Amino acid sequence: MRISGAIVLVAACAASAGAQTVFVEAESFEEPGGWVVDQQSMDQMGSPYLLAHGLGEPVGDAATDVTFPEPGVYRVWVRTRDWAAPFGASDAPGRFQVWVDGVPLDTVFGTEGAAWHWQDGGTVEIAGTTVRLAFRDLTGFEGRCDALLFTKDTALLPPDDGEALVAFRRERLGLPERPQDAGRFDLVVVGGGIAGTCAAVSAARLGLNVALVQDRPVLGGNNSSEVRVHLQGKTNLPPYPALGNLVRELDSGMSGNARPPENYNDAKKLGVATAEPKLALFLNMHAYRTEMAGDSIAAVLAKDTRTGQEWRFPARWFADCTGDGTLGFLAGAEYRMGRESRAETGEALAPEQPDALTMGSSVMWYSAETEAPSPFPECPWAEAFTEDTAQKVTTGNWNWETGMNRNQVTEIEQIRDHALRVIYGNWAFLKNHSADKEQYAHRKLDWVAYVAGKRESRRLLGDVVLQQQDIEFRREFEDACVTTTWTIDLHYPEPKNTEQFPGREFRSIAEQKEIVPYPIPYRCLYSRNIENLFMAGRNISVTHVALGTIRVMRTGGMMGEVVGMAASLCRKHDTTPRGVYAHHLGELQGLMQAGVGQSPREAVLQPPPWRDAAGPNLALAASVTVSSTLDPAQYPPAHINDGIIDLDNSSSRWCSAREGIPHTVDFRWETPQTINAARIVSGWRIGPFDIQGCVEAFALQVLKEGVWRDIPGTAMTNNTEHDWHARFDPVTAGRLRLEIRAAEGDLARIFEVELFNLPKE
Repeated sequence: MRISGAIVLVAACAASAGAQTVFVEAESFEEPGGWVVDQQSMDQMGSPYLLAHGLGEPVGDAATDVTFPEPGVYRVWVRTRDWAAPFGASDAPGRFQVWVDGVPLDTVFGTEGAAWHWQDGGTVEIAGTTVRLAFRDLTGFEGRCDALLFTKDTALLPPDDGEALVAFRRERLGLPERPQDAGRFDLVVVGGGIAGTCAAVSAARLGLNVALVQDRPVLGGNNSSEVRVHLQGKTNLPPYPALGNLVRELDSGMSGNARPPENYNDAKKLGVATAEPKLALFLNMHAYRTEMAGDSIAAVLAKDTRTGQEWRFPARWFADCTGDGTLGFLAGAEYRMGRESRAETGEALAPEQPDALTMGSSVMWYSAETEAPSPFPECPWAEAFTEDTAQKVTTGNWNWETGMNRNQVTEIEQIRDHALRVIYGNWAFLKNHSADKEQYAHRKLDWVAYVAGKRESRRLLGDVVLQQQDIEFRREFEDACVTTTWTIDLHYPEPKNTEQFPGREFRSIAEQKEIVPYPIPYRCLYSRNIENLFMAGRNISVTHVALGTIRVMRTGGMMGEVVGMAASLCRKHDTTPRGVYAHHLGELQGLMQAGVGQSPREAVLQPPPWRDAAGPNLALAASVTVSSTLDPAQYPPAHINDGIIDLDNSSSRWCSAREGIPHTVDFRWETPQTINAARIVSGWRIGPFDIQGCVEAFALQVLKEGVWRDIPGTAMTNNTEHDWHARFDPVTAGRLRLEIRAAEGDLARIFEVELFNLPKE
């Protein structure tokens, strides 16, 4: 296995009409400091850029050394923008300075222009030939810089966009006209999320030489530490129970969105990929063009997002796992975007008229407690809130969702920026103006995503376009493969949010239709008109409605496993993805039966070692009351202490309502009980080998002097154990309470609570 190491091109000099110029790409700074590289909109604005994402606190300086051809007076141009201007804001939040050899230029940048453009920085005296450049963030609020130009030609005005800017960059950086050859591959996978990583590893394990091209520094996509969405969907189900074994190798085993970075275990995903000797991993590499040979892709061209160096990836077969359908779009694959009409598809959930609405992008966030009061600046450029419209919360989950009425590909920078304006504006109101501001005085923003977590954009069309009726009426396909288990889960703007922020919505609702687990056809996993193109993930061949069930990441990862298997048959038989279906379907089914992943552990429940000798479970004799129940008929509180732990039967659980955190479970006895040990089994099954969605933060409490107090040793935060148990100092009481403080989607799911009075050891 190899990870690409591109040539570092910090700056290059070129003569222009007898004058000297120096062009510097911001993203190639040797010392980024607290600035981060943002590549999400490079197809629209022409480049990655450095972003000062400081959550209201200025980030550390980015710096680099640049060689100038000669001393003298240079005119300075800086490509940047006032990112809040498109929203009508009058105050620029993303202000920053450019420092040259320890002295700031007089101009403050990021203060003008709604669009990306070259802001005039005046002139500067360059005293030597080695110059130290630095960016100094002034606000901590998303200052951004694409590039700098120093020139002695006072008449030179660099181009702003289009092919002219592309040619200008190439010339000024001294990049070669032809991309560098990255190697020879059987399969090139573009997109390193769960689907793409599974496709690449699957194919490599089956003997193919594979390139995995990923435009971020980490693998995992929405499941990475950059976005922080946990894995959903069940694996290891009929008709091919081995599908999902590879997904499990990438899975951190941690549930919950917007959690600390270690919950998403980027290193684990990287370790699985780098362990494959036939897989070449190219991180920070953005695909931007294809070379075509008739109806087939001959090569993918990609740019290193740090240096601008271009690379060529030739192969016989390709897989689009980008989510946006980027590779297919570049190749001319047929695709859809938005919602089909009911007349076209016959789907009951489709709208009467087609439209461009998509599910949106989530920018999640959380805050943390601080010992001392933590101030937060006013944000006059952000979305404005009132006591009625403010979201009085300390974390933002999946339903902080923007851009449902915008183009998720071409407008992604503005979609993400609107989400940031909402988060910062809401937090500024809570901290500085809310009637409840004292509740937030000792909290600070601890993490806000700057990479948007997308749900929907382009869907590439295959030989089968999966529809609602196929899933709902269980249409049988001979090429059935990956089993989808998620509901038909479609997101829409929250009505109250639309009423309060028309056209500027940032909260969503999910309308869900339950399904019976359904195996989708292999023919959804390749393009109908690009002969050698596979796809896996949320950009496969489905309608908008059907996307609601297949878009979760464990399901997409299993698609990747199948794509890798099919690619191995393409090479074995020198055929196309369609040819695998037409002539080698039985062989593909054999591979799916065998699987490519490691066999999972079979133990799900892990009862405490003292359980068998613990004596009676005192919870069985208690009467139980709860603060809420999702559906009393289906999930009654009596399930909490009925002595039954049946992970195959979700109806044997109690489920809280979705609102009202914290949730409480109150145990009462007619006479006081002495208790010194507890066991809590929570979550839901996601396959034969694992469960998910455990209660994440909780405490057992005892009532003392009219106040519920935590029992020492039972207060948990970031719990990941579905079968949690603990011993603690004995308490004697007629009432005991379980307070649930965090759970996935605020919905607590408990199979059983057991309470014991253990004998002394």
